[in-house]
Amino acid sequence: MKFPKAQSLENIAAIIDCEFVGAPDFPVLGMNEIHVVQPGDIVFVDHPKYYDKALRSQATVVLINKKVDCPDGKALLISEDPFRDFNKLTHHFNPFAPARAVIADSAKIGKHTIIQPNVFIGNNVVIGDDCVIHSNVAIYDNTIIGNNVTIHAGAVLGADAFYYKNRPEKFDKLLSGGNVVIKDDVDIGALCTIDSGVSASTIIGEGTKLDNQVHVGHDTVIGKRCLIASQVGIAGCVLIEDLVTIWGQVGITSGITIGEKAVISAQSGVSKSLPGHKSYFGTPADDFRKKYKEIASIRLIPDIIDKLDKLK
Repeated sequence: MKFPKAQSLENIAAIIDCEFVGAPDFPVLGMNEIHVVQPGDIVFVDHPKYYDKALRSQATVVLINKKVDCPDGKALLISEDPFRDFNKLTHHFNPFAPARAVIADSAKIGKHTIIQPNVFIGNNVVIGDDCVIHSNVAIYDNTIIGNNVTIHAGAVLGADAFYYKNRPEKFDKLLSGGNVVIKDDVDIGALCTIDSGVSASTIIGEGTKLDNQVHVGHDTVIGKRCLIASQVGIAGCVLIEDLVTIWGQVGITSGITIGEKAVISAQSGVSKSLPGHKSYFGTPADDFRKKYKEIASIRLIPDIIDKLDKLK
């Protein structure tokens, strides 16, 4: 999430009432999760396990809960609770604005686009030309939709990220300050849910087709011309490269990459990154042929046991 204009380190520290390390006028351009940070961004870290990763990331400002040596060319914000203060910044620069109409006045809708009855379109939504948005679709604030996109009934674009900190008294939600971006020629099936990025964009690439009841988690990026069948669940921060096929009821864990032209068979569970140009099956998902050989071998076990018993 980029700020409307560059901020100073001193100004950011004043917003969250914390100590800072660096020049008061050190420029701060935005804020992002560690998966998507860029130079000029703030990243937050509140666990020693991830200190080094955050300090070595592309972020030039690190919101951290311990005084550490500041890397050259960077700045620090020292906070008792970086998670809380990251939320404060999201709320400050991207506050929630209640809807004033079923289709917001600030929404921009392209030529020849059809909006069916009972569609909700939030603030600052952009929809391209020649789209069809079917009944009971909800398109949250700041969503961007390209040309020739079809979205079927009951789909929800831009719901909050499923991202919580487990505190002793409750689960504390990380506020979503990102958005959803749908490229040209995408089809989105009925009852699909595509969550907003925490601080960047959840992206569905050009020409990709989603079947009914597909869930796409926050900050996931899906490439061009992918086919994703019904009831697939994709966690946050997943990168799915171009021309990937994912069949029904596949579950994909967060923070991994599915390589170009990979094929994942139905009901597989993907727990690690998978190289492209191969087919996968099973839980945990592995090479298709290897997995079927394993299944065939398991089926031989009763016969092997029976033969061993007869030899006794």
